[in-house]
Amino acid sequence: MASLRSELLARSAFPPGSTPIICAVSGGADSLALLVLACAAGGSDRVTAVHVDHGLRDGSEAEAVAVAIAAARYGARFEARRVELRAGPNLEARAREARRSVLPPDAMTGHTAEDSAETMLLNLVRGAGLDGLAGIRPGPTKPLLALRRSETRALCAAEGLDWLEDPSNADPSFRRNRVRHELLPLLDDIAARDVVAVLVRQAELLRADADHLAADALVLDPTDALALAAAPVALARRAIRRWLASDHPPDAATVERVLAVARGEGRACDIGGRRQVRRTAQRLRLVDLAFPPPSIGLGGR
Repeated sequence: MASLRSELLARSAFPPGSTPIICAVSGGADSLALLVLACAAGGSDRVTAVHVDHGLRDGSEAEAVAVAIAAARYGARFEARRVELRAGPNLEARAREARRSVLPPDAMTGHTAEDSAETMLLNLVRGAGLDGLAGIRPGPTKPLLALRRSETRALCAAEGLDWLEDPSNADPSFRRNRVRHELLPLLDDIAARDVVAVLVRQAELLRADADHLAADALVLDPTDALALAAAPVALARRAIRRWLASDHPPDAATVERVLAVARGEGRACDIGGRRQVRRTAQRLRLVDLAFPPPSIGLGGR
């Protein structure tokens, strides 16, 4: 047990010293492994396990009790949060946003290499571009990305922890579940190899490329139509996405419409959310159609 814990801890990325650690713990194997390793990383006195109950099924209160017992076993503090979700479209996304709303921004999650590979494939079929193919970015809130799902389960088994299986994880109406249970096994069979490991390596390479392009695009002024039109198209697109991003970056079609305006192929274009990009005297500007400026000045090319 201790040897496996030490091996997995060495491949995890927890902060050194006495930095407080908040773990989002659902009661599944990945989040329980996160709790175990966080406590082993520098003392359980700095660890708090937070359970979020979505209230979506009967008996969900028992899951919080199980997490509280596990936290007490390792000497960590425990906190419970509850959010209310009604049935409706995009349940997975709404549940994720609800969790974020009650968790502190530095809360750690038990995402593993499989989660990153699944995210990469989901982004591929959405057409998310280079940044989407970079998978889940490593960072202080994702300390287990180098671990495999089989390893978190092995750790829980070695520790004598009974993890909970969320029934929704087997629901084929969620696209991620179909990627997990159908697409990845099929790719393993076709490639005759462990595709998750391949995807994780590819994500690392693509992430480096994406970061390089993003750094170069920082010097490009997205409101300068001439500079935007003359720039390499990969940098121009990135500058536009950075300029127009709000909760989510603009889609590819919106970016191409703005590029067309910068090139002089049009004087204005809709970008969604009742907003337009307009070109005046070779400058691009955002216009909120709910509050248009006194003079819209579309005459300049």
